[in-house]
Amino acid sequence: MSSPRPKSPRTPVLPKKEDKEESFWDKIGTIGRKKRIKEVQDVQAEGKYAIDSPGSPIAPEIPPEEYSLNENEERAIIEPRSLEDPRLKELIQVLIEWINDELATQRIIVKDISEDLYDGQVLQKLLEMLTKTKLDVPEVTQSEEGQRQKLAIVLRAVNRVLYGTAKPVPKWSVDSIHSKNVVSILHLLVALARHFRAPVRLPENVSVNVVVVKKDNPNQLSHRTFAETITTTYDDLGMKCERDAFDALFDHAPDKLQVVKKSLITFVNKHLSKVNLEVMDLDKQFHDGVYLCLLMGLLEGFFVPLYDFHLLPEDFDQKVHNVSFAFELMQDVGLAKPKARPEDIVNHDLKSTLRVLYNLFTKYKSLA
Repeated sequence: MSSPRPKSPRTPVLPKKEDKEESFWDKIGTIGRKKRIKEVQDVQAEGKYAIDSPGSPIAPEIPPEEYSLNENEERAIIEPRSLEDPRLKELIQVLIEWINDELATQRIIVKDISEDLYDGQVLQKLLEMLTKTKLDVPEVTQSEEGQRQKLAIVLRAVNRVLYGTAKPVPKWSVDSIHSKNVVSILHLLVALARHFRAPVRLPENVSVNVVVVKKDNPNQLSHRTFAETITTTYDDLGMKCERDAFDALFDHAPDKLQVVKKSLITFVNKHLSKVNLEVMDLDKQFHDGVYLCLLMGLLEGFFVPLYDFHLLPEDFDQKVHNVSFAFELMQDVGLAKPKARPEDIVNHDLKSTLRVLYNLFTKYKSLA
């Protein structure tokens, strides 16, 4: 008779103990572990976002349409994260409200600066309203080529108003405006708002990150990112000067205005003649700032270093630098900061030029 098959040894089953109630210190430990796990998860998520996000210098978000570039062609786009900057949004809103106020009588309402301004139609109406002139352009153009031709005419007119020349400027062009480049459109609108002393306060120190995409070869895109400044610090925006005696002269007493101009010409020539210079036309001969700088040195008896200003300014920016430097010299000797802007002087604004010279005349008229 065979013996029974031995059974495998079994682990004795111990009586089940009742679950011990979690102590206070156990709970503290559990909370600490959960907190550390949460911190690790947050760091991992943040790291993943830093790698994948549009703002990453490693992998910026490039819209699909930007891939349709020709070889070695470049295109600039705003980094998507910059579009969420509250100050940029505020700037855009302020400009839109200003445009809509100016064009209220035309029953034109702008809602999107890129979609509504790229074809030149609204820009034309805005410039006509600001300058109180009429541009010789077709009212409505449907074709892309017609839009670009109209936009070219409008931008040449804008450049003449702002800089006294129809030559292209670096900050905007037909291509950039028509391609709805927000940075170029903002530069253009800010320049117009400043030039015409728009009664608004623009947000200061607004900048955006711009990604420049370049197609190096058929299968590769490269990019670089830089910060583009849209607005800086201003102390003249939204502050249209209160009416003064010169406003009254221009509006009601043109004959007396000629007497004032003659007196100021006599005053400046009395001092500029010491360096063999003579002013014949106040409207034009002070616009580049050179005579203003030299005049300040003669009035105060100091030599103005030639490296501090451009003796032969070649462009608008150099002229603005000269006038700004002359204004600094005036403030250094105790004169109040001129109400006029350097750009006003450079743009041959006679009223602004007379205000500046009259302030000098008031202080130095008794100077031999």
